[in-house]
Amino acid sequence: MHMSSTLRPGRPRSNELDSAATLSAMLDAVTTEPRPDDRLEALMVAVTADLPVLLWGEPGIGKTAVLSQLAEAVDLPLTTVIASVHEPSDFSGLPVLGDDPATRSVPMAPPEWAVRLVQAGRGLLFLDELSTAPPAVQAALLRLVLERRIGTMQLPPGVRIVAAANPPSSAADGWELSPPLANRFVHLHWTYDHDVVVRGLGGTWPRATLPRLDPEKFSDAVTFARRAVCELLTTRPALVHQLPSSQTRHGSAWPSPRSWETTVRLIAFATATSSSKDVLSLLVRGSVGDGPGFELLAAIERMDLPDPETLLADPAAADLPERGDLRQAVLDAVVAAVRRRPDKSRWDAAWALLAIAVESGAPDLVVVPATTLATLRRDYWEVPESIDELAGVISVARSADAAAQTDR
Repeated sequence: MHMSSTLRPGRPRSNELDSAATLSAMLDAVTTEPRPDDRLEALMVAVTADLPVLLWGEPGIGKTAVLSQLAEAVDLPLTTVIASVHEPSDFSGLPVLGDDPATRSVPMAPPEWAVRLVQAGRGLLFLDELSTAPPAVQAALLRLVLERRIGTMQLPPGVRIVAAANPPSSAADGWELSPPLANRFVHLHWTYDHDVVVRGLGGTWPRATLPRLDPEKFSDAVTFARRAVCELLTTRPALVHQLPSSQTRHGSAWPSPRSWETTVRLIAFATATSSSKDVLSLLVRGSVGDGPGFELLAAIERMDLPDPETLLADPAAADLPERGDLRQAVLDAVVAAVRRRPDKSRWDAAWALLAIAVESGAPDLVVVPATTLATLRRDYWEVPESIDELAGVISVARSADAAAQTDR
């Protein structure tokens, strides 16, 4: 049977194709809406901060679509490079022999896509399928990601870099990322949201928008970011550099001086854009890893706690945190302040604060600081009335703890 006989009589082939194109255009026509998405906001903050980002996610969950939307939101032309199908020379430069290479050397010519980025002066470079790139290609990518250089060509400041990778377990012929390459990225784990997918298939997808930077916050944001990281590393010097010991963690985020510098930048940008704590958590853990990241986030929360000296100076005006762990940290800090500079008035003020804590929160939080505070008493100090008021509460709390231990 001839192919022409399958067409409906009297209807030219071009009309069929035009109709198909019209139907496809109707399916492609979608709208967007603002919708809160912590992962998308974290991606936008990192891109705004000009830091390379690596999106981890299973195949088919929309990582590539997110990058297309991101390019549109930031008004940057998108250049996609499939890392796994390129040779190392495609990223380090192709040698070009001249008339006299012995004296004039051999220049390394950049690939065509890099030339286009430089000519445009701006763009979003999307390195896809990074985890299927062999080790030699990953090694060649190091200079591109860190120094933005390809051969002898320097990418302009207007170029942003985002990569995507599938976990090795689900990637075709996947490779673990090398620790040096992994340490150059902010790692964000991408998953799909059921409601977003269903609404998107109905024709409405979430819209990516650039975070708004507040210039009035810049100075405080820089000071806050540097203080947060430096205070943590001062008390936890072992966190400065921790090369992953497990092979399975080599390709993820891990702490190094480089990634801590990235973290300072991320905290400053997240602060200047008034990002939520959840977004900040994604960024920090994506830079230095979950363990060090959680320690830093806990330290940041403690930075917002009231100064123990201020509390001791005026216990009646104390505003203690509602959250139990933060309240415990404040009470411990107050007792530690009295220990550093023991004084009868400060000791009395600390007891007054513990009494306030019992009246406004869980009594068991007072047991440990009260016990420690009692050991700081000098023989000639009179016992304040607040101790008698707390004695019964502490006794009950201790009895409850002892009963709980017996039941285990």
